[in-house]
Amino acid sequence: MAVTDFSPPYAPATALARRLRERGYAVLAPCDVARWLHLPLADLAALQPDWDDLPPDDYLKDAGRYRRRRHSCFVVQGGLSMQVPHRAHWQPVEYNALHGGMLRWFAPMLDASVALTQWHRLLQALAALAQKALLPPHAPPARWCVEAHQFRIDTAGGLGRPTPEGAHRDGVDLVAVFLVARERIKGGETRIFEAQGPAGQRFTLSEPWSVLLLDDARMIHETTPIQPTGDFGWRDTLVLTCRRGHFLGEDGQ
Repeated sequence: MAVTDFSPPYAPATALARRLRERGYAVLAPCDVARWLHLPLADLAALQPDWDDLPPDDYLKDAGRYRRRRHSCFVVQGGLSMQVPHRAHWQPVEYNALHGGMLRWFAPMLDASVALTQWHRLLQALAALAQKALLPPHAPPARWCVEAHQFRIDTAGGLGRPTPEGAHRDGVDLVAVFLVARERIKGGETRIFEAQGPAGQRFTLSEPWSVLLLDDARMIHETTPIQPTGDFGWRDTLVLTCRRGHFLGEDGQ
């Protein structure tokens, strides 16, 4: 059966914060990601080889072997970003009915990548966007806790599930989903819905370093399964979640 791909509803970089405030989401094309970050796309592409060296995710409750990942945590405050000691990824069952309530210890990001200037530029830009789009205009600079997830979903078993937990929120303030690569697959459609309303969008991210940004309090999201169009395919993403004050679980929530 043919799969129809709907084009992303791209916004210009200059409208990013306003789109987030007005609609609860924004999507940027790669050229506008570069404008937003004040970085050439080649600097982001320098991170791309990391996705060829991701360890398996051993926590999948559906017994799947289609997901590989790394996970690290950072704090951004006052325009500065720093990595914090390695910690488990935790979500309550209210946000992740499949894997919530588990302390999941994933391998950390590679030291060489974390040391890159462009990596910290990305973290700082994300925190600045959260401050501008989600807080009142004169709010003092917040402490933003960022979790970074490098994912590869593959089709070695015939089907890969980017979001096996289904449509969900992450329990944070801001979510950024960067498409890093997409090779020999069909499917992988992004679907977003208002948490308190009927409106929704569906589209397929296909351009490397395009990004979906979500106000997590207002939007629910999921990505449909992927299937190979040849012998083997995969979908690589970088997911950054930004939460004010504390990491999820650190403050008892």
